[in-house]
Amino acid sequence: MKTRKPILLDFIVDKLTNSIQNTISGDSFETEVLRLTLKDLKQVTKINGWNFNWKAELKDNRKEVFKLTIPHNSEIIQGLLSLTIESDHIYMHLLENAPFNIGQKKLYEGVAGNLVAHACKLSFQKSFDGFVAFTAKTKLIEHYQKSLGAYTLGGHRMIIPTEAAKILIDKYFKS
Repeated sequence: MKTRKPILLDFIVDKLTNSIQNTISGDSFETEVLRLTLKDLKQVTKINGWNFNWKAELKDNRKEVFKLTIPHNSEIIQGLLSLTIESDHIYMHLLENAPFNIGQKKLYEGVAGNLVAHACKLSFQKSFDGFVAFTAKTKLIEHYQKSLGAYTLGGHRMIIPTEAAKILIDKYFKS
């Protein structure tokens, strides 16, 4: 099997919120993280402004793909996360905010942080002590160090350690 070069992640953690926060009203909305389904793929396309091939992520049996939604409104996807469960950590392959949650006119803040917190929570559930790894673009390494408490393992590879994972989980998940 051909091994692919990892995608360098370039998501921005705009704000660590208690859920996701509407940028216009300031209102916070609870979130839920659900599995992405084949039906969901109709809206997660390049034509609709998404940057990555989420169909390929979903088809890869090694990966688990999740969507971030607001309860009672699960048809509207706020962001997506693709990860694998490794032998001692969670590895995030892709993370993407919905097109309407990117840039100056984004609708919600906190989407990326929420998805990373989900990966950390899953890491604890799998008895990996919260460890989550990913490969970052060079220009964002310092951003991830400051916003997520991540540190570099060498090159572009980064890891979120136990204490930083606990902080993210406590921020986003009340139970």
